[in-house]
Amino acid sequence: MLLYPSNKNIIALAAICLSALMFGLEISSVPVILPTLEKILHGNLKDMQWIMNAYTIASTTVLMAVGTLADRFGRRRIFIISLALFGITSLICGLAQSSTILIISRFLQGVGAGAMLICQIAILSYQFKEGKERSKAFGAWGIVFGIGLGFGPIIGGMIMAVSNWHWVFLVHVPLTILTLLFVLGSIQESSDPQAKKLDIIGIVTLSCTVFGLAYFITQGPELGFTSIAAISILIATVSCFIIFLFAEKLSPHPMFHFSVFRIRNFSGALFGSVGMNFSFWPFMIYLPIYFQSGLGYSTVAAGLSLLAYTLPTLVFPPLAERLSLRYQPGIVIPSGLFMIGTGFILMKFGSGMDHASWLTMLPGSLLAGIGLGLTNTPVTNTTTGSVPSTRAGMASGIDTSARLISLAINIAVMGFILQESILSYLKRVLPGTDDVTQLRALAEKIAAGNTSLHQNFPELTSLDASGTVVHTALVNGFGWVMLYGGIGVWVLAAISFIIFAPKKSLLQK
Repeated sequence: MLLYPSNKNIIALAAICLSALMFGLEISSVPVILPTLEKILHGNLKDMQWIMNAYTIASTTVLMAVGTLADRFGRRRIFIISLALFGITSLICGLAQSSTILIISRFLQGVGAGAMLICQIAILSYQFKEGKERSKAFGAWGIVFGIGLGFGPIIGGMIMAVSNWHWVFLVHVPLTILTLLFVLGSIQESSDPQAKKLDIIGIVTLSCTVFGLAYFITQGPELGFTSIAAISILIATVSCFIIFLFAEKLSPHPMFHFSVFRIRNFSGALFGSVGMNFSFWPFMIYLPIYFQSGLGYSTVAAGLSLLAYTLPTLVFPPLAERLSLRYQPGIVIPSGLFMIGTGFILMKFGSGMDHASWLTMLPGSLLAGIGLGLTNTPVTNTTTGSVPSTRAGMASGIDTSARLISLAINIAVMGFILQESILSYLKRVLPGTDDVTQLRALAEKIAAGNTSLHQNFPELTSLDASGTVVHTALVNGFGWVMLYGGIGVWVLAAISFIIFAPKKSLLQK
């Protein structure tokens, strides 16, 4: 049966939206099952961090490279390859029997996911005519992408309730097959004969910088921050970043053209990208641990509790667009960031109450979600709309890279703060335990959500028979993480506002 162009476009849009849904789900559904993975795979907090970070770092690694490869060799072809890689690695993730295998397969899954993301945007831009048709296509893509991110926690929780953790990954196998069938029957091939050369040095050095920094923060406590190994990693990371800066400055076809940072609106919006991923999205990794281990909720109940955190991100973008037109992004973006920070401070107070529950966390969760909903769309539109059209693709790539790099680094930082604050609390309230190595192992277990530790640490039976110390240590640790998230975003909101503000208006004030 022959398909008319309009029918082909509908199927093409369905393929793009399905792949966007899968990308979003793999970010937001996996955190809900991390406490389960920690127990079943006998992992620790670092393993759980790497299960998430492997995906985000890999996605960041391929973003800029795939855009060039897709332009040169064909966007449809690269999209099919990325889908196949994503489906195969999702199968391996679902069958993994150890944390190590899961981390490696998550990295490869992230490569496929990052490639999918870039191809989605390129295909939509080519397949749909400029104007209403393209606007509607991008609108549908954005909504489905948001659904994947927003409903991921409850979808992950429900899959756990009716089956097991394996299907949080395995569900993508049939979805990938369906998407591939749609792609083969609808998407047109497109390429750019004038495609620029691949910036290999820039890609490798930026990827090594992000990985090195995340590794230093995550493994630092175990290695010892002043150890030769840790210092060597830090020196290598800084060296890679310096080489990256020189490579981009000297390259005739750089990934990042630093001249765009001189544009106030671009730089101000970029701080919005960093701000959203400084606290809101990395905390998605840890919030399920708080709901399940701190409050004792089931996986489904934790997923439902997370809806207050994620759903506002879907509801408020249309309002954000109207506000941007009326008050300018320079007001809306910093205001949204300030709301995210305020939400985190409210969550800190809610988590510290005597009878803490999802209700005491509700005001902060809602406010943080509303803040992100007000920030996300204006940031995307401002970064791409404030540069010349010839550099819109680069601006979009820098924006996406800033988000994923901030996410990867702050997953590591939040885990470090959580573990160290728990360790600090245990040292204060368990003076009878002098073995710091043992206390650190205990703190790591608590941070990963394992509060039933009396068998592994018999001394706790006499010191903390009721488990109060362990529970309080976990809540105390989360309080510090929320404080970090709140104050950090406030600082970024202030920087964004200052950058957006014209020099003249600042001098007049």
